[in-house]
Amino acid sequence: MLIIQDYIPVTKAKSSFLEIIRKIEGSEDAIAITKNGVPEAVLLSMKKFEGLLETLEILSDEKAMKSIRKSIKEAQQGKWLDHNEVFGE
Repeated sequence: MLIIQDYIPVTKAKSSFLEIIRKIEGSEDAIAITKNGVPEAVLLSMKKFEGLLETLEILSDEKAMKSIRKSIKEAQQGKWLDHNEVFGE
């Protein structure tokens, strides 16, 4: 779940943009930019953005989601395989 770590007014964001970029660089942080006290935009690190895109890609893949749903159902039913059964060791 995406959690906003900080809320920054747009005027402060404009004057300290480089500092904000350095703060989120490579992190999992998300910073909301507010206008008149209302969040209007979110600034994410590239790492976090790419992770969100990957999640969206998986969620939009019907075959992958069918497999995930099946695995979740089997796990809930206690149908687990141990390491040796899967990898034959």
